[in-house]
Amino acid sequence: MTLRTHDRYDYRAINDRPDFCWPEGKRLAVYVALNLEHFAFGEGLGAELIPGGPAPDVPNFAWREYGNRVGAWRLLDMFEELALPSALLLNSSLLDHCPSLAAAFLARGDEIVGHGRTNSERQSVLSEGGESALIGDATARIAAWCGQRPRGWLGPWLAQSHVTPDLLKEAGYEYLLDWCHDDQPVWMRTRSGAILSVPYPQEINDIPAIAVRRASAAEFADMIIDQFEEMLAQSAAQPLGMGIALHAYIVGQPFRLRHLRRALAHIAARRDDVWITKPGAIAQHYAALSPFDASAKSS
Repeated sequence: MTLRTHDRYDYRAINDRPDFCWPEGKRLAVYVALNLEHFAFGEGLGAELIPGGPAPDVPNFAWREYGNRVGAWRLLDMFEELALPSALLLNSSLLDHCPSLAAAFLARGDEIVGHGRTNSERQSVLSEGGESALIGDATARIAAWCGQRPRGWLGPWLAQSHVTPDLLKEAGYEYLLDWCHDDQPVWMRTRSGAILSVPYPQEINDIPAIAVRRASAAEFADMIIDQFEEMLAQSAAQPLGMGIALHAYIVGQPFRLRHLRRALAHIAARRDDVWITKPGAIAQHYAALSPFDASAKSS
């Protein structure tokens, strides 16, 4: 029996790969990804705090908007306090809604990652032409606003069609975050060459952990610390990459922010032992050390 496959990469076990190190001989790379998202009012997709009612669903829309008006600014202050860089997974429509928010993160040198136009839509349901237009629209808006195009992409809702990696490569992207299948970067084949998949978390992610499985703020913070400590121990055998995925309307709530600060302070205190960085830097470092070889077995 032969099952359908994506044919993007080959299987290779984590303990059967060439060894390497991150900068300064570090073995664990850690990054914080903050999703800054904008939603249509009264239509389209959106995470829910409470079961949604008929449109306009004011309670859930207002909950998400709190992240842009308050939560993200509190997170910015905390990142500054802990001297932590971040990667902004940015809906391009947010640049029209509240550009000062994105500007504040950009001013401190944070990376901007393409995250579609809005999380009110999902690119995987579009035609190839429609998806290509979505990627092009978001990319052009971000590039025009910040003066440089994003190098990485995370689709709204981590949604991909069968041709998304091809379209991203053809649009000039160097890496994507949607394939949460490994703790090291993985080269993926496309019809126009290779694109790198950088590890992104589904578990250490506040939407699945808190909004879906209803973990408490303390439990989520403990998950981050436990993930960090276990991966730091594992990285003695293989170099690893750890992401922490956050949404301002969830962890920007004061009672959750307090516990998140505890977890991130724990990591910041170990900065001499790990590489605290951004996903674009992870992609760049790995690509320089392990360039894609079409004739070799993929990782």
